[in-house]
Amino acid sequence: MAARAGAGDRRWLLRLVVAFAFSQAAVSMARPAVSYRALALGADERAVGVIAGVYALLPLFAAVPLGRRTDRGRCVPLLAVGAVLIGVGCGLSGTAGSLAALAAWSGVMGLGHLCFVIGAQSIVARRSSPAEQDRNFGHFTIGASLGQLVGPVAAGLLVSGHDGAMGRTSALALVVSAGVAAVSLTCLRRIEAPMIPVGTPAGPGKKPKRRGKTEPAKKPKPKSKSGKVSVWRILRTRGVPSGIFVSLAVLSATDILTAYLPVVGEERGISPTVIGVLLSLRAAAAIACRLVMTPMIQRMGRTVLLTGSCLLGGLLCAGIALPVPVWGLALMLVALGFCLGVGQPLSMTTVVRAAPEEARSTALALRLTGNRLGQVAAPASAGLVAGVAGTGAPFMMLGVLLLGAAGLGVRSTPRDPAPAAAATPAPAKAPETPDEPPVPVEGRPDRH
Repeated sequence: MAARAGAGDRRWLLRLVVAFAFSQAAVSMARPAVSYRALALGADERAVGVIAGVYALLPLFAAVPLGRRTDRGRCVPLLAVGAVLIGVGCGLSGTAGSLAALAAWSGVMGLGHLCFVIGAQSIVARRSSPAEQDRNFGHFTIGASLGQLVGPVAAGLLVSGHDGAMGRTSALALVVSAGVAAVSLTCLRRIEAPMIPVGTPAGPGKKPKRRGKTEPAKKPKPKSKSGKVSVWRILRTRGVPSGIFVSLAVLSATDILTAYLPVVGEERGISPTVIGVLLSLRAAAAIACRLVMTPMIQRMGRTVLLTGSCLLGGLLCAGIALPVPVWGLALMLVALGFCLGVGQPLSMTTVVRAAPEEARSTALALRLTGNRLGQVAAPASAGLVAGVAGTGAPFMMLGVLLLGAAGLGVRSTPRDPAPAAAATPAPAKAPETPDEPPVPVEGRPDRH
């Protein structure tokens, strides 16, 4: 199986993390730049929310078909298409002269990011054994955090609002982000495992559809004639809905934070450079969190860690709406980054472990569909709320969303398989040694 083949050599994971870091840096650099460019073109809070929502609109309809395609074939071509679309969307957003064109190219950028993420997550799911999933998904999302660390700082340094230059400098930041996206194309070699099924000694890559299966007994499990697991069956699996909703809440929080912190900065007189540093502090805290993910899971358990981080993250999001000084905002964003850093990798692991093995890419695509639904609905709702109640209101809304995710996570997350796995060898080894120690045992059974 491909997952076993990649277990010893983890250079593929390093290359994937680097590629993901560059693509995420391009997106994280472009998102604040799009908000600043929209403000330069005369947008208000509602328009910024709508443009941020369009980023996720095309991916909302494309995620499940792309996941089905990934379940049946290779993933690297999807990564390449994603990197190209990110670059095109970023570059043409910089040349857009109207809010409608800016929204459209922002949607293209979002579609590219979706393609890249579906392909990358599917590779990690295929090449990681169950014992490695938490660690590999945690390291994989470090790539996202690295991009989120560098991107906003670069955007803040390039964008300047002095002397009416914001339109020109935001366009420059978007063009530079297109070049950053192109760099990720150079890191895609030897990421995917050879498509050789376990049971076919002479068939190198003849049946890529069955690549992820090791047990032939699981083939008749899908009820449909086409062999595809229905979306409804995946969504009914315990653990999948909670993983999707937690991921939706965490990503909506990250997304609105990226899109609306510049608006908060403009209202409170905080410069774009400082806003970029604040967003990067959040990303740095997420990296620190993912580096210590495995010890935290061993100490607290997956469910407690997931729900506790959502609970604390909800309270911190609501606190951003308060008129705190810049240093207080920095401390809150560091703590918030640590909490939000837990949600994405653990929601991936929850969905992968809960979903049927032959439909893992589709389940991950459903999770991304939930993410994009949140990215469409949350910014649009945030724009409406901000227009009525001020720029701090979207962060109160995020706090409520994360508190709901904490409640759903504690109710619906399936039991951790780690303790069960540890308990199984115990009965197996027990019968081997507990026989009576006396030496003359070997003679006595013959006599009896």
